[in-house]
Amino acid sequence: MFSFGDVPLFILPDDTEPLIGGKVLVGGLFALMGMFSVAVALVVLGLLSKRLGQVTRAPRYYRGFYAAAVLLIISILFRLVNILQSHIPAPDDSVAVIFYIGLPAFALTISLMIAWRYWSWLLAERG
Repeated sequence: MFSFGDVPLFILPDDTEPLIGGKVLVGGLFALMGMFSVAVALVVLGLLSKRLGQVTRAPRYYRGFYAAAVLLIISILFRLVNILQSHIPAPDDSVAVIFYIGLPAFALTISLMIAWRYWSWLLAERG
């Protein structure tokens, strides 16, 4: 675990709620649904960017949106397995940090760069 002076720093968010009496608590499922909706939005952006790229004959950068969506789905599956197994990862577990924080951050960084590349002309068309 990381610490700053005497204060421990927890890297992993506490969004996994274990099974209680055979039922998954709602908060953990809502967190998964939120990430899934972001993955769906990335797929929609990929489809729109593909159409725009065909018209403007731009390089096929839109595939990055699909790759970002896949990375988010992998993170969602890892979280779902942890919820169903009633396993809350330790804050200093490096694999859990990569799957919980690293993959979504990397996916959204990729999608931000691609969205800027494809759609920045909208900001230039102000006049």
